[in-house]
Amino acid sequence: MKLGLVSAICDTMNYEEMIDLVSEAGLECVEVACWPAGKAQRRYAGVSHIDVDRVMEDDDYCDHLLDYAAGKGVVISSLAYYPNTMDPDPEKRAAAAAHLRKLILASARLGIGMVTTFIGRDQYKTIEENLEMLQEVWAPLVDFAVENKVKIGIENCPMLFGPDQWPGGQNLMTTPALWRKVFEILDSPNIGINYDPSHFVWQMVDYIKPIYEFKDRIFHVHFKDIKLYRDRLSEKGTMAYPLDYMSPKIPGHGDVDWGKYVSAMTDIGFDGYACIEVEDRAFEGSEEKVRNAVFLSAKYLRNFVL
Repeated sequence: MKLGLVSAICDTMNYEEMIDLVSEAGLECVEVACWPAGKAQRRYAGVSHIDVDRVMEDDDYCDHLLDYAAGKGVVISSLAYYPNTMDPDPEKRAAAAAHLRKLILASARLGIGMVTTFIGRDQYKTIEENLEMLQEVWAPLVDFAVENKVKIGIENCPMLFGPDQWPGGQNLMTTPALWRKVFEILDSPNIGINYDPSHFVWQMVDYIKPIYEFKDRIFHVHFKDIKLYRDRLSEKGTMAYPLDYMSPKIPGHGDVDWGKYVSAMTDIGFDGYACIEVEDRAFEGSEEKVRNAVFLSAKYLRNFVL
């Protein structure tokens, strides 16, 4: 298992500075944020450390990206972009799909072979209605990934945190039950999971058991923690906005049992990429805090991942 970082937290750094940080922290890989140019619509979105348009046009740029990372002992695990590809607005859906196609092409050109993203969801429609949309929206994207020999890892974050994502959230692929249905509809070995245990903690879902059932579908892993505030949960209940009773934390500062999680991953022989995802408000506001989050997370996780 290769320990790395999701680059989105490094929003004030350029590509080289971000790679330097990953290397200095003793990490081996990085999931590189590749959002299109423009204003971010939410936290941790809009960051771009690789220009995928330039990748397709500039051989020297491609060589520099790979050579600089290799020179620092770092491998790019995936190109990352987390939009809502099933947005209620057809124009937003089309724009998200178009940029995702660019990532697939860039990932193939750079020899990475993976992109990480969300499946998306129309938050105003039922699960059943979204499953009906899935084939139309995603079958062409999966076929395109197959053509280019690229795997797609879908993160299991519900994207349901506050009123702007209410009532259904903006990502359908959130539980083992829904994973099964999605994999039945999109029956391809090129679509799998970017497994983040933290999202199962606040959904009250077992985050260990699915590892064994979906072992062949786990393409990539996120190491992020979640802290449940039991007093708030008992006051507001699970039907409240999730951020009313939980918050994302760096690994070791929340409720995920990382020993059990990593142990299960070793049971299935997972030897792929596991990237620290920092979304902890206690470590925002300055580059020094970001660096501290990365170094603390790496130090803690080295108890489990050598």
